[in-house]
Amino acid sequence: MIAKHILNNFDEALASLRNNVLLMTSLTERSLGNALTGLFQRDEDLCASAIADDEEIDQLEKQVDKDGIDLLLRFQPVASDLRRVVSAMKLSSNVERIADEAVNIGRRARKLNKHPVLAEVHLIEPMNEHARAMFRDSVDAFMREDVDLAMTLKPRDKVLDELNANAGSKLIEQMVRDPDQLRGYINLMFIARGLERVGDHATNIAEDAVYAAAAEDIRHQSAPSLN
Repeated sequence: MIAKHILNNFDEALASLRNNVLLMTSLTERSLGNALTGLFQRDEDLCASAIADDEEIDQLEKQVDKDGIDLLLRFQPVASDLRRVVSAMKLSSNVERIADEAVNIGRRARKLNKHPVLAEVHLIEPMNEHARAMFRDSVDAFMREDVDLAMTLKPRDKVLDELNANAGSKLIEQMVRDPDQLRGYINLMFIARGLERVGDHATNIAEDAVYAAAAEDIRHQSAPSLN
């Protein structure tokens, strides 16, 4: 009976930890969406909202770290339970960094929105869709312990890298043609780079999902082709 009571308390503590992580991901997805929609629709309020969300996300990360350490000390979990706790803490760190990218994108968007629209903003649209889909799927893979879905993230990250490289090349060309808009193009390049980093962090989350579910470390494995 004592063992069963301890196990139930651990399960409850782990569920609480995962719920806070899930809340972090929900707020971060909203923040990222607001920052990019603020860019595309030139909406100052959405950009400001993306920036304002960061404080709550930071506080949640601190809570996840505190609860995770407390859980490890109280229950001293082993094997799969230990992996789930450690992976949840690592996930929160990657989510917080994605939230930081949302803030950076929101700030860059606010700068762009003070000037006439640049046609090259369309270069960001496919990266936006790709990076945010990667983020959603990485979290879904972690929460459902879906190894197959998690394994799709690395090759998708390569596609995002290519989109970023393509956008960067075109923006550099425009800088040469239209130096008067140099700052605008640089801001777009930073936004593209931010989305590329979102993909990197989503890939990290997927790697942690595989580790938590299957005890397999895939961090330095070559990404398979999507073809």
